[in-house]
Amino acid sequence: MAEAALYDTYSRAPLRFERGEGVWLISETGERYLDFGAGVAVTSVGHSHPHVVGALKEQADKVWHLSNIYEIPGQETLAKRLTDATFADKVFFTNSGAEALECAIKTARRYQFSKGHPERFHIITFEGAFHGRTLATIAAGGQEKYLEGFGPKAPGFDQVPFGDLDAVRSAITNETAAILIEPIQGEGGVRPATNEFLKALRAICDQHGLLLIFDEVQTGMGRTGKLFAHEWSGATPDIMAVAKGIGGGFPLGACLATAEAASGMKAGTHGSTYGGNPLAMAVGSAVLDVILAEGFLQQVRDVSLVFRQGLASLKDRYPDIIEDIKGEGLLLGVKAAVPSSELLQAIRDAHLLGVPAGDNVIRLLPPLVVTADEAREGLARLERAAESVRAAKVKKTA
Repeated sequence: MAEAALYDTYSRAPLRFERGEGVWLISETGERYLDFGAGVAVTSVGHSHPHVVGALKEQADKVWHLSNIYEIPGQETLAKRLTDATFADKVFFTNSGAEALECAIKTARRYQFSKGHPERFHIITFEGAFHGRTLATIAAGGQEKYLEGFGPKAPGFDQVPFGDLDAVRSAITNETAAILIEPIQGEGGVRPATNEFLKALRAICDQHGLLLIFDEVQTGMGRTGKLFAHEWSGATPDIMAVAKGIGGGFPLGACLATAEAASGMKAGTHGSTYGGNPLAMAVGSAVLDVILAEGFLQQVRDVSLVFRQGLASLKDRYPDIIEDIKGEGLLLGVKAAVPSSELLQAIRDAHLLGVPAGDNVIRLLPPLVVTADEAREGLARLERAAESVRAAKVKKTA
């Protein structure tokens, strides 16, 4: 089999897709699947969006790669658009979310170092978090299943329970540099932090001279109905990691920061060979064209309301299958009342795609271009899946 030459690090579903159109994926055998996984919140503007494809093709005819030895105009353009739309003054481009988090961690530590506090390198993080797969980011996430077998955990990360302000305050020492949090834990089971909690973290950081870092790799780029999820709370970070939806499927990430937070990052302190390459910049700017277009985020909010209401109805009618509905915008989680793997398989059998998460949750993350009618089609397929699981349960007990 072709997979024999690959690392055995993935438990892949036996599905092979040949092409995509909007919210649909088409398999090699011509079967159409409604893609409510979106490559784990990546294909933000759907598959084969003509504006994004056009931008990629146009840039491909010019130059693919340069080097950060030289000025890259596309970086300056996209960075200016991102800073104009956010709290940030500075941007560092990466190829992935984990790299964006690495940059955020280094930025926070370097800030404290530059202010005469090299001892302040610890970062408070939260149980259930997921920040990536590098040695630093698995330490930041703190989940044993990702740490096992890779040697000593990278030092400087102190986990506290999610949502526990007293634990945050107790964890602060004279070695603390920053607090790092996902506004909504995606991998951890679609667990939103409350607006009050995020605002309290901002106040704590201000009180103790700490930097507040938001991991918006999954929650950003319109996923919750605002450009970034933290905007709902009114709490503003000093540093933010972005990826996934920003490239619409092209490998692209970014670390955004205020000028003050980034003040320690001088020439030579960080770098990337591919980060900010011309192809990525062209695609990222095209994705931003779509997301920042007038009415787009309102449409996301409108469709998410339809979808959320439909999911609530399914929960009411299938309490033996669906225990709870969680999340915000188009980052939603179905907490299963049965093993989530059983419901996920039934969903796939109904030609609907979702993404597993912790706490027995299935994430539903449709492309942001999904229409209300497509959301209803997804709900109909989820209902068929629930019926199938219920029928299987009845058969087992008969």
